[in-house]
Amino acid sequence: MNAPLLPYHFEQWANLSAPPDVVFDYLDDFAHFGEHMMRSSWMMAGSAMRYEFDHLRGRAVGSRIVLHGSFLGTALEIEEQVNERNPPLGKSWQTTGEPRMLVLEAYRMGFALTAQASGCALQVYIDYATPQHGFGRWLGQVAGAPYARWCVRSTLTGALQRFGRTSKGNLDSMRSPVLPH
Repeated sequence: MNAPLLPYHFEQWANLSAPPDVVFDYLDDFAHFGEHMMRSSWMMAGSAMRYEFDHLRGRAVGSRIVLHGSFLGTALEIEEQVNERNPPLGKSWQTTGEPRMLVLEAYRMGFALTAQASGCALQVYIDYATPQHGFGRWLGQVAGAPYARWCVRSTLTGALQRFGRTSKGNLDSMRSPVLPH
């Protein structure tokens, strides 16, 4: 199976008051990185997801993670696989199989760390595709970008609350869809 085309991109970064190895260790744990998904929130319409880990707990290339939950009565299930892990510089993972999601069809998510004199710069990003058919197509067009931004910003906010900010630094970047030839 070919990897899905992920035409949309959102990233955000901040300067943290902790060295890259400390931040990496914290974010390498999906319970911290995905904490926003495990809490009831307005973006999840009051629902929350729960994680199921393999024996590697998402801390090795090839490790698998499954998220279970529901949104407005619709069962959701997302299987992810870690495809890059380079301590203390970064990590990424992506959906596999046929995820049962509503506003996104597939995604690749991750973070990158760059050492600085007084801590590190943390970049959190998501590359994603929205559904192409049915009700999901409309829902993805309306809610896909806000949902992707919420995921990235929630993770970055959690890291800022944990480690503090060294300076104002915040860059948002969006990429337009890439259309096949």
